[in-house]
Amino acid sequence: MNISSFKSSIFKFGVFYKTVGLVLLLVAIAIVYYSFQTPTCSSIIPSSNPWIDNYSAIAGMEHYKSWGTYNVHDPACKKIGDTYYMYSTDAIFAENKKEAKEKDIPLGYIQMRKSKDLVNWEFIGWAFPEIPTEAIKWVHQQANGKGATNIWAPYLIEYNGIYRLYYCVSAFGLNTSYIGMAESNSPEGPWQSRGCVVKTGKGDVMNAIDPSVIEDPKNGKWWMHYGSYFGGLFCMELNPETGLAATPHDQGHLIARRADYKKDNLEAPEIIYHPELKKYFLFTSYDPLMTTYNIRVAYSDKPEGPFKDFYGQDIKDTTNNVPIIVAPYRFNNHPGWAGTAHCGIIDDGNGHYFMAHQGRLSPDNQMMDLHVRKIYFTESGWPVVSPQRYAGTPSRDFERDDLVGEWEIIRISEPPLVRDLIAGQILWGEGELRKNEQALSTIVKFEKEGAAGVSNWTFNKRKQSLNIKSDNEEISHLIVMAGQDWENETETILFTGLDKAGYTVWGKKVK
Repeated sequence: MNISSFKSSIFKFGVFYKTVGLVLLLVAIAIVYYSFQTPTCSSIIPSSNPWIDNYSAIAGMEHYKSWGTYNVHDPACKKIGDTYYMYSTDAIFAENKKEAKEKDIPLGYIQMRKSKDLVNWEFIGWAFPEIPTEAIKWVHQQANGKGATNIWAPYLIEYNGIYRLYYCVSAFGLNTSYIGMAESNSPEGPWQSRGCVVKTGKGDVMNAIDPSVIEDPKNGKWWMHYGSYFGGLFCMELNPETGLAATPHDQGHLIARRADYKKDNLEAPEIIYHPELKKYFLFTSYDPLMTTYNIRVAYSDKPEGPFKDFYGQDIKDTTNNVPIIVAPYRFNNHPGWAGTAHCGIIDDGNGHYFMAHQGRLSPDNQMMDLHVRKIYFTESGWPVVSPQRYAGTPSRDFERDDLVGEWEIIRISEPPLVRDLIAGQILWGEGELRKNEQALSTIVKFEKEGAAGVSNWTFNKRKQSLNIKSDNEEISHLIVMAGQDWENETETILFTGLDKAGYTVWGKKVK
């Protein structure tokens, strides 16, 4: 290198050094400035959503590898090692089996996904290349050759290093149904059919769909909950060694039902055990899946029941039971969601639980998006969920002043309208929500301490809980947390809880 080049290099290095120093100084000044301008916890931080809700642009069959959070219906999820595996009914918006066959797309029934963080999901294909022959034969025999066109509502459980995938095959509108089980050494398959768990047909009061399996940690017994609007929900004992019925041809005992199946739907049991509360929680889905589909919960001291609701009533007494955990809703700046039910409960292995369920994007209610919500437990021991469909926000604590501002609050309650149903579902052509079938938000302002109206809310910093008063009622012990404002694409403050009647109350800070 000559002297001229050396001097030029020194000059450029000096300019670079001074430029970097100036940038670092400006960054430091900005950090100090904003730390004094806004409280750290109360900042509404821009945070883009990881995906859009309308997936019509990739609805074609050739885009199936991009269906990470799309076309999710009846999800069941388990954490295996450091990976979450999700299985769901093979329901596809804009499905075209002819096109799939022409393009050699492995359409095959039971969709499979996996994720490391419950946020980013990889679609990994279908569990089966075809519907098991024995299931088709049973359904066709009972339904005059009809039905058995796809597989519904899978459920996964592990036994001594073997993964068992439960599934159901049915004829729509009939209780000619079959719950089978397949096994694999890997959660990704391939799967080997092990036979029938329970089947129903002409003359049976129940319907063999929507399985959920649990082990009693006290005695090692296995129990499967299943059923629908045909007769209600049932529970039967399984043999852990085989994964099939403990007693051949057993169909179990009744655990839940509703009064009038011409207008009331009931299905999709999902049971979990909470070791700290020493309670079994049974989540169920009410009403039509495309519109007012909503999630309820009951509890028991035993996996086989009986299960009781918010008022201590047995849920097989035909009362419309509460709590209601999730129902169709709409925050501002979004078309809202319908069909918010049939849930799978996820245990992350570290004492945290999450709920996965479908949400149908309004107003058409045809697209099925995955919702994953963190579960919280109220002071009285009831599970409630985050108001937002996102599990990726780190937890943090707040001060009282962080809550000052404008909030959108939603009250979840009974659908106010009654519709006639066929086979538990709405009549053809009635797939959109009617007025008042979707819970809407209202704006409430939390004033600073000392200002007018300050007595209408109090915050417990130690418990991170909120009490709200109005002229008519007081809602206590609402759980406060950080979360994604999905509608406005920011991180904000949320709350969730139950009112005194057992209905969910949600809130999110918007200003």
